[in-house]
Amino acid sequence: MKIGILAAGHPPRSLQPGFGGYPAMFQALLAGRGYDWRVFDTPAGDYPGQPEDCDAYIVTGAPAGVYDGDAWIDALLAFLRTAKGRAKLVGVCFGHQAMAQAFGGQVIKSPKGWGVGLHTYDIVAHRPWMDDAARVSLSASHQDQVVELPPHASVLAGSDFCPYAMLAYDDAPAISMQPHPEFTPAFSAALIEKQRGRSLSEAQADRALKSLDAPDDHARVADWIAGFLAS
Repeated sequence: MKIGILAAGHPPRSLQPGFGGYPAMFQALLAGRGYDWRVFDTPAGDYPGQPEDCDAYIVTGAPAGVYDGDAWIDALLAFLRTAKGRAKLVGVCFGHQAMAQAFGGQVIKSPKGWGVGLHTYDIVAHRPWMDDAARVSLSASHQDQVVELPPHASVLAGSDFCPYAMLAYDDAPAISMQPHPEFTPAFSAALIEKQRGRSLSEAQADRALKSLDAPDDHARVADWIAGFLAS
């Protein structure tokens, strides 16, 4: 199966030598499944010739906001609209927001502030590629949130902080999620430390770091993504 990664951004430069980029994180998360990977640098205008060039696309995180109005973001949203129904789509964090925005939803910078550390989400609907888990705990790092669902989107998981944390689209093979199953606890911790004293207070950073000591469901959600891709 040929999987295209639409790389929408990069981790902070100082963290890249130790942790790599977002495409490498997804390749590690989904390793051992025989995928043929292609990486596209979307801010640089790098796209496949047509959506059918890959069987599926994963849209990564990014520091940008989907509402920023940059030309490369408009181009990404246009590609997602073109690709919908022609290839399977998986969006994570910025990718989750980009899919929602492209397909008719709304994303804002949430007044709730930053969601960081390990967050737990209640499963409110299941699909055949999921197991019967009642909730999942995954790494989060975001302030922007989907606040208005696109047409044909169903909520699969959410929390009080992030009600629309995982979506499935009923009119095309497409899913997305706000949290980051591809983040290791070590990377999440390093990212939190980068934000300490900047976008996060000392107390917020300490709480987020402590949350990472709990078990996470990154491997489980990796299996869900692989199940969706195989469905």
